[in-house]
Amino acid sequence: MRYLAPAFLTLAFLVTPALAEPRQGLSAFGDLKYPPDFKHFDYVNPDAPKGGRLASRGTLAIDTFDSFNNYILKGNPAQNLELLFDTLMVRANDEPDAVYGLVAKSADLAPDKKSVTFQLREEARFSDGSKLTAEDVCDTFRLISTEGNERIRIVIRDVEKCEVLSPYEVRYSFKGENTRDLPLMVAELPILSKAYYAKVDFTKSTLDPPLGSGPYKIGDYKQGEYVSYRRRPDYWAADLPVNKGRYNFDEIRLEYFKDRTALVEALKAGVLDLHEEMTSRDWATAYNTKSVAEGRLIKEVLPDGTPSGAQGFYLNMRRDKFKDIRVRKALDLAFDFEWTNANLFYGSYKRTASFFENSPLKAEGKPSPEELKILEPFRKDLRPEVFDEVYVPPVSDGSGQDRKLLRQAAQLLTEAGWTRKGTELENAKGEKLTIEFFIDDPASERFIAPFVKNLKLLGIGATMRNIDPAQLEERMKDFDFDIEMVRLVGGQTPGVELRGSLGSESANAKGSYNLSGIASPVVDALIDKMIAAQSREELLFTGRALDRVLRAEHIWIPQWSKASHWIVRWDIFERPKIKPDYDRGILDTWWINADKAKTLKRGN
Repeated sequence: MRYLAPAFLTLAFLVTPALAEPRQGLSAFGDLKYPPDFKHFDYVNPDAPKGGRLASRGTLAIDTFDSFNNYILKGNPAQNLELLFDTLMVRANDEPDAVYGLVAKSADLAPDKKSVTFQLREEARFSDGSKLTAEDVCDTFRLISTEGNERIRIVIRDVEKCEVLSPYEVRYSFKGENTRDLPLMVAELPILSKAYYAKVDFTKSTLDPPLGSGPYKIGDYKQGEYVSYRRRPDYWAADLPVNKGRYNFDEIRLEYFKDRTALVEALKAGVLDLHEEMTSRDWATAYNTKSVAEGRLIKEVLPDGTPSGAQGFYLNMRRDKFKDIRVRKALDLAFDFEWTNANLFYGSYKRTASFFENSPLKAEGKPSPEELKILEPFRKDLRPEVFDEVYVPPVSDGSGQDRKLLRQAAQLLTEAGWTRKGTELENAKGEKLTIEFFIDDPASERFIAPFVKNLKLLGIGATMRNIDPAQLEERMKDFDFDIEMVRLVGGQTPGVELRGSLGSESANAKGSYNLSGIASPVVDALIDKMIAAQSREELLFTGRALDRVLRAEHIWIPQWSKASHWIVRWDIFERPKIKPDYDRGILDTWWINADKAKTLKRGN
């Protein structure tokens, strides 16, 4: 926490803005579904029994870990470390962006929205029994805002300060005009122990289990292989309305696999309890077993109401060879999604076109009058196609080598100054056009290889290189790659976090999510307008305008998406009648049926 100098203390008290009515929660536009006296979220079973174990692979499909510090750039953190830490408020997964009190019992947003004051619950405790106070909240902000991962720091850059008003009262103040999302951002920051990090170096990657105040503690673990989270029977907030019916597993064990075949076999053998399948081939073919036929091992599809995200091959435009948009367009023409989907993915996916796929922010057709009003001030700085039909990826003939599209790609490369010298393309400097794909998962090779083949037909020196996942992570942090496959997922109310993936400030910020390196004043301005939106309608039109601008820049080669989750699980689980709209609900609302767990026969 940064304290005010004594000379300014009196002034600070004099200019403190009048406060609004304290509320049980916060949301981007002020609307809250749940009243102050709500008993629990609608999507939980408040009487769900506690107990049992869930063994699974994390949904991020990460292959390794070497750290329990999730908030710095160094290391590869284990998944689901958020289970260790409480926050001031917690998200309701049946509302677009609302949060309700956890450590904070209320939030008081100033009328000018330049500050928010939280009243803390005096009963809040860390797992060692020590009190959680306002000092811990502000010291957490100090650590993360000065030493934390740049991905987080960019998002909270306009949080000016955190002040301790009393042992159980804290105020965050904001700078600038676009402050709509900042109260939500600070409300969801983890709360770290000031006393603990006075003795432990926050900036170092470590496998020493950290002190938290959340519902779980780290149990057994083996670096890069598994980590176990054990439910705390003494968790101070277990009976609060935001936690009632949640965190029902006594143990959550996450296993790490470098080989997908081994993962599937572990599930079928009963070593794992549940798995979210990410591979269409395995979903279609790997579970034709007696256990599935008999209903002991269950395949099911859960609907996904969240934006599908922007999954694609991101081109590193920091490299000169990708700076010409004609080169980027040519690469898009060379990728045959229709053949890939039919022959490799069993027709499971739809082509992604938008950076806001499966979301109302996705642009369609020509700009609406509302979108034009937003875009017109920037017309001289935008490509003409922004004002026409929004760009959608080409549809091939499904042959795998659509000659028409490849001819168009070749023409674009010629126009960009790349000429054929034998089987290779060269520019005027004699440099060859090469692209290297990193392969950290054998499953990706089967759809990258046909893409590489088409690129070679164009004279591009495309290659694939196997790489360790940890090494790839470091290269991505350093932007040391040509092209990389990533899925960037946002929320229902995108705003300040877009600066970290599409803003100019993040283009060269080590470890940021801005993989393409896009740095556009117009994109920055539209992101600011999204952050400043005063209604959801205004946000939607601005988001669609931004989508048009981004798609016209061809910073990626869009891949595919589906609005569902593929779940394979042993028949030992129960769940609430209502699924949350914006979450799977598995980790924190499902529970074990103890009788089924005892009697179920596992294995094929």
